[in-house]
Amino acid sequence: MTRFLLIGLGNIGEDYVYTRHNIGFDVVDAFAQKHGGLFGVGRLAHICEMKWKGKKLTIIKPTTFMNLSGKAVKYWMEKESVPLEQLLVIVDDIALPLSRIRLRSSGSSAGHNGLRSIEETLLNDKYPRLRFGVGNNFPKGAQADFVLSRWTPEESPLVKRKVEKCVEVVENFITIGIERTMNEANKLEFTL
Repeated sequence: MTRFLLIGLGNIGEDYVYTRHNIGFDVVDAFAQKHGGLFGVGRLAHICEMKWKGKKLTIIKPTTFMNLSGKAVKYWMEKESVPLEQLLVIVDDIALPLSRIRLRSSGSSAGHNGLRSIEETLLNDKYPRLRFGVGNNFPKGAQADFVLSRWTPEESPLVKRKVEKCVEVVENFITIGIERTMNEANKLEFTL
C-alpha cells in the first residue's frame, strides 16, 4: 500500500490557534475532519492515521514548535518508510498574497523557520510543499508579530474557502500526483 506523510506546520498551544503561522495545522485538521480521521498524541506530534483511496496516510502536526519541525518530520518519515516525494508539508507564506497558494515539488525554505528546520534535518530540500499565502501587510521589523496574529474578521471567509480548496489540493496530490495538481493549484486566485 502506498504511504503518504502529510505535515501541517504550526505551533501548539491556545496562544497560536487560528494564527497565520498555524495555517498548516488548520489545513490538515480540515482534511482529517472531512475524511473522518481523528488526531491523537504521538511521538513529537499529534498524529492521525487513516486509509483513503487505497493509500495509507499518516497526518502529523509537530508538537516540537515551528523552529524544530524537522525533528518530527524525520522521525515519522523513517517510522512510516515514506519516500521524500510522498511527503507534503503545508505551510504559511508571507511572500504570497492572501489570494494565492503555491504547490512545489522542491525549493528553498525562503526564510521560513519550519522549512529550514526540515531541510537541515533531512539534508534535502527536494520534498513537496504547499504554501498558503498569508500576505505581508506589516511594517518593517514586525514580521513575527504579523504571522503570530490571528486572522481578521474580514479575512476569515477567504481563509475558510482557501482551507477547503487546500484540502482538495492535498486530495489531488495523493490521487493524481504533484505535476497535474501543480498545474491546477498554482493558477488559482482567491477572492471574496
